[in-house]
Amino acid sequence: MASTAAVLVAAGDFNPLLPKTAEIIVGIVAFGLLYYLLSKFVFPMFEKAYAERTAAIEGGIAKAEAAQAEANAALEQYKAQLAEARAEAAHIRDEAREQGKAIVDELTAEARDTAARITAHGEEQLVAERQQVVTQLRGEIGRLAVELAERVVGESLADEERQRRVVDRFLAELEQSQNGTSA
Repeated sequence: MASTAAVLVAAGDFNPLLPKTAEIIVGIVAFGLLYYLLSKFVFPMFEKAYAERTAAIEGGIAKAEAAQAEANAALEQYKAQLAEARAEAAHIRDEAREQGKAIVDELTAEARDTAARITAHGEEQLVAERQQVVTQLRGEIGRLAVELAERVVGESLADEERQRRVVDRFLAELEQSQNGTSA
């Protein structure tokens, strides 16, 4: 093999590093034609796709920024509504406490009034019952005193006026004896 290359080099025309002139011309024409076709049809499609993609990305970024701004506005509105709801809830709780206190005060006053009425009614009943018992006891004591006086005196005290005087005198003496011993 080395002998073939040496023969060709000796011939002087052939250089393996340099192509033939016809090949260079065909290569340049083919390159020009290929460049023309690429620049006329393919590169514009790439440019169009690149521009669309850039617009889509920029539009997506703008949409994302708008969505972020809208989300921030909604968050601020939510926070404001939440603060307002909390303030209203606190106001309602305060009103409920005040109403509860007023109801308790009203019920307490009503209970005091009812207790006072019951106590007054009870005292009236006690006074009436005491008066009734005193009246019954006076009658019973009077009857017993008349019987006792009839036995002691030995005469009949059928006269009502006489009975009343005897009973009144007996009760007066009885009250004096009680007042004298308790003092």
